[in-house]
Amino acid sequence: MAEKTVSKHTLQRLPYYLHYLQALQEENIVSISAPVMAADLHLNEVKVRKDLAAVSRTAGKPKVGFAVDKLIADIEEFLGYNNIRDVVLVGAGHLGRALLSYKGFEAIGIRFVAAFDNDPQRINTEVNGVPVHSTNELVDYCLQNKIHLGVITVPANGAQAVCDRLIEGGVVAIWNFAPCRLTVEDDILVQNENMASSLAVLSEHLSNR
Repeated sequence: MAEKTVSKHTLQRLPYYLHYLQALQEENIVSISAPVMAADLHLNEVKVRKDLAAVSRTAGKPKVGFAVDKLIADIEEFLGYNNIRDVVLVGAGHLGRALLSYKGFEAIGIRFVAAFDNDPQRINTEVNGVPVHSTNELVDYCLQNKIHLGVITVPANGAQAVCDRLIEGGVVAIWNFAPCRLTVEDDILVQNENMASSLAVLSEHLSNR
């Protein structure tokens, strides 16, 4: 099933499906229908059916629906949540330390194995058991440990240089928290998390109420 490809929009919805299904599982609900699932999540039923069909081997049964546990297993397998990926983080400041301290990442297939910083007071320390190294060691560490995913939490003026070094180290996917756009080749995936942009959307919504 891992060879299947889905749209970006489907990928973005899958974690919401998973969270919803896990809540049902905690309530000992063993099956769920697509219409109920769509209604609860305020989504189009056809869209939900197509999303689930694209990633799951489980077929919904008439009047019964999908088996919740099997659907959870299929989505977790598709997303790779059952295959923890080693990840490095660059920028062990306030935001970086908060991410390193978050306990929920391993549940979604992410395990921070190292952090990097250029501040001598942070180098050779640990955050939540994750060692902080000098950024001078970044490329070699990524190459030696076959790291493919990196997280950037440095200021905007240093983000592109960090991005370039991660790619030099073999990283092919970057989660960017720096407030800037990164320039990469087409085969490198960058997911930008612009908190200022998100806040602007929220502020606009509040001002119009």
